[in-house]
Amino acid sequence: MSQKITVHVSDSIGSVSCLIDEPENPLGILILAHGAGAPMDHSFLQTLAEKLIENNIVVFRFNFPYMEKKSKRPDVAAVAEKTVAVMLEKAHDLFPTLPLFVSGKSFGGRMSSQRLSKDCPDFVKGIIFYGFPLHPSGKPSTDRADHLHALKIPMLFLQGTKDTLATLDLINEVTNKLPTSNLITYEGADHSFKKGKKLFMDELVRDTIEWIVEIKSI
Repeated sequence: MSQKITVHVSDSIGSVSCLIDEPENPLGILILAHGAGAPMDHSFLQTLAEKLIENNIVVFRFNFPYMEKKSKRPDVAAVAEKTVAVMLEKAHDLFPTLPLFVSGKSFGGRMSSQRLSKDCPDFVKGIIFYGFPLHPSGKPSTDRADHLHALKIPMLFLQGTKDTLATLDLINEVTNKLPTSNLITYEGADHSFKKGKKLFMDELVRDTIEWIVEIKSI
């Protein structure tokens, strides 16, 4: 079952659209935040959501306010993080008995983790990064990961070995210092999880489901 709803973020920020896809016998719910350059119904996220639903995961997607307004400039962190916080509460209100996980593609994952590093509700079981944007392309650094040390929940990093926004040596360095993290890499994949014409979608879904099943049983 799929439905589209509108959720009010705040009087100053306004409201955003959300997509909720629910299987008949859900095992858990995954909040899936989009990347900086594409909305919640982008083909990558749509395919990912469809395959996760086939594996009995509720998928809750939403647009950040700038995307809702069809702006190309991403929201400042405060606005993006506030939006994430509201979506967490909304998803939990709708599915209070399901284990809840947070995830995001690139920008969406980073904004989600920044919010959770400041305030992580007890009902959040873990976070999945579909390509953590560790640094701008060609400017390797680890500053964007500093806030991750405040997170105590399980973290799953899914990264392509040819991702120019997270060089392999640096993402390894970061995750090795995070005791609750797990890193899975895809040989030859770029930031879009592509290697030539190959898209690592089946692998992403497999690793997502296996990790969720493992964490929810702890």
